[in-house]
Amino acid sequence: MPHSVIAAIDLGSNSFRLEVARVINGQLYTLDALKETIRLAAGLKKDKTLDQPSQQRALNCLKRFSERIRGLPSNAVRVVGTNTLRVAKNAQQFLQQAEAILGVPIEIIAGHEEARLIYIGVSHFLPRTNERRLVVDIGGGSTEFIIGQRFRPLVVESLYMGCVTYSARFFPGGKVSQKAFKLAELTAATECQILKKQFSSRHWQLAVGSSGTAKALTELLEQNGYPAGVITLDGLEFLKTCLIEVGNTHQLKLPGLKIDRIPVLAGGLAIMLTIFKELNITQMSTTDCGLREGVLYEMLGRIEHQDDIRVVTVNEFSQRYHTDHAQAERVKLLALKLFKQLVDKDNFQRYSLYLSWAAQLHEIGLSIAHAGFHRHAAYIIDNADMPGFSKQEQAIVGGLLQAQRGRLNKVVPRVTNEIGWAMILALRLAVLIHRDRHQLAVPKMTLITLNRGYMLKISSRWLQRNPLSAANLEMESQHWRDLGRLLVVDK
Repeated sequence: MPHSVIAAIDLGSNSFRLEVARVINGQLYTLDALKETIRLAAGLKKDKTLDQPSQQRALNCLKRFSERIRGLPSNAVRVVGTNTLRVAKNAQQFLQQAEAILGVPIEIIAGHEEARLIYIGVSHFLPRTNERRLVVDIGGGSTEFIIGQRFRPLVVESLYMGCVTYSARFFPGGKVSQKAFKLAELTAATECQILKKQFSSRHWQLAVGSSGTAKALTELLEQNGYPAGVITLDGLEFLKTCLIEVGNTHQLKLPGLKIDRIPVLAGGLAIMLTIFKELNITQMSTTDCGLREGVLYEMLGRIEHQDDIRVVTVNEFSQRYHTDHAQAERVKLLALKLFKQLVDKDNFQRYSLYLSWAAQLHEIGLSIAHAGFHRHAAYIIDNADMPGFSKQEQAIVGGLLQAQRGRLNKVVPRVTNEIGWAMILALRLAVLIHRDRHQLAVPKMTLITLNRGYMLKISSRWLQRNPLSAANLEMESQHWRDLGRLLVVDK
């Protein structure tokens, strides 16, 4: 094991959570767990930008979290951001400050990816039976739904409804009325229409609520005479009646009601009650596990060289779009060989996977059309649901596919550092050299970094025997000159 201790940080729309775990014989044992209620989603303004007070609360929390992960290698820590950071237009500004504090990159994950990771986390803490489970996770800005069996998620969905956003939208200031609650339920029911075909009760045997909202509702019901460890429809109706009678969540006096849940209670309750009705749920068990545990178990799988779900995803995409596996392998091997000459060992280990995946998928656009197939390939990767991939990882692979041929100016906005240009150059040269699709005797090629570009040393004899490749290399040099960089071909 490279790491005996790993950590995951979940930047949720309601709470930020940190979990530190020790790895012993392939199992995780929690060493420390921290949670702070930030309510990041409440800081989203009408123009979809995060206000400064919310950003500052979040950054202050991360300063405290950073102390706990200090000393851990950066690749032993994974940080993921969810719905609010997915939709905030100024998220990048916040992420730059947050990454500087933590010292590790922050991954923004799509809703379906969040759902998949939640199920992985929950499934490791459920009995190992073969029954199908419905897992529901009501977060601050979105709600995830998963049907899975044992450790495998089968169907996932993510809807834009959360306890923070619904509380602010329908119950401002904590005010609750019959009319407001009915409107909240109607809105949630409209969102849930998409779920009825695949998530109704006939598709699963056990319903499980994960993380904050579900756990809070369970504890509140238990303290008021309802069965321990579960949420029931009768119990939810009881809480609804109590809220409407008192008229304001801040005036609700019920045993077990925690102060930090009061501002988001009404929104979370309206969503949960609607889910029960729309999916015909009568009883739901609950667990405090969720996204952060899923992130930890996925890290464990990658570290121990078990199946990386990203590898599985790339292989599935390759099959789905009928790529030429032999050609992809030729391009991959040469691209990696060239890239290794341009970066140090650490950066090669960190980025070579993305280059490998781009090489494997570089021709998926041919399934749409030959003309502009690199643009089609980039569009597919940028917009597809790719299990295991964060938004940033998809952007890296998509950018490489877009940049694999043609003019380079089009990808300037996507490239943030010299490593990006090095990957692009390696992939473009590998595609160029293997254009005939049957080239077995690859010429000896050496890449050197210059002040304003690169030098490629290549056999002049090989170029004489391959005049088309020689002409293409001249054109490639021109593309780099148009970018304001050099690609000197030394024959």
